[in-house]
Amino acid sequence: MRIETPRGPAEVEITDPAGPPVSLLVLGHGAGGGVHAPDLTRVHDVAVAAGVRVALVTQPYRVAGRRAPAPAGQLDEAWTACVRVLSQGLPLVVGGRSSGARVACRTATELGAVGVLGLAFPLHPPGKPDRSRAGELPQDLPTLIVNGDRDPFGVPTASGLIEVAVRPGATHDLRKDLAGTGAVVLRWLVGKGWAK
Repeated sequence: MRIETPRGPAEVEITDPAGPPVSLLVLGHGAGGGVHAPDLTRVHDVAVAAGVRVALVTQPYRVAGRRAPAPAGQLDEAWTACVRVLSQGLPLVVGGRSSGARVACRTATELGAVGVLGLAFPLHPPGKPDRSRAGELPQDLPTLIVNGDRDPFGVPTASGLIEVAVRPGATHDLRKDLAGTGAVVLRWLVGKGWAK
């Protein structure tokens, strides 16, 4: 499915569960990657099996064939346009991996999301902990951040409504123990009533 945004067309893949959906989980990709990264695929699969409609959004810059991401404001604008088209009265959880997690965090409140899922949230550029992006994490919504303990982009600190699950031995790609990562996300979704 293509959705026209102010930044060009985005592509969306929607997967429905076997029965009526409990919630809608919209996921975005990392800066240079796609929506079929191993951690996104695992989360997609466990969520759909647990009654969640999942939408995977490919940003317009990737649809146009570019690898370098658009500026943050443009990413947010395109994402917001997509999510508004996709929202259909179900509880909305927004999320993504890396850059996609940042976009979801920055836009969640405006979009009326009930929760945020961040995979490999890049807390700071590698080797530059003084350039923290912690301010992008939503303080007013239940948020699950899943990061590897060896991620060179750092690991956020849990506080308030922000839960942080640290995956042992995992780096920024979260490829180590994908089943464990999927289980962490599923427990969170079920615990919040957004999956069964």
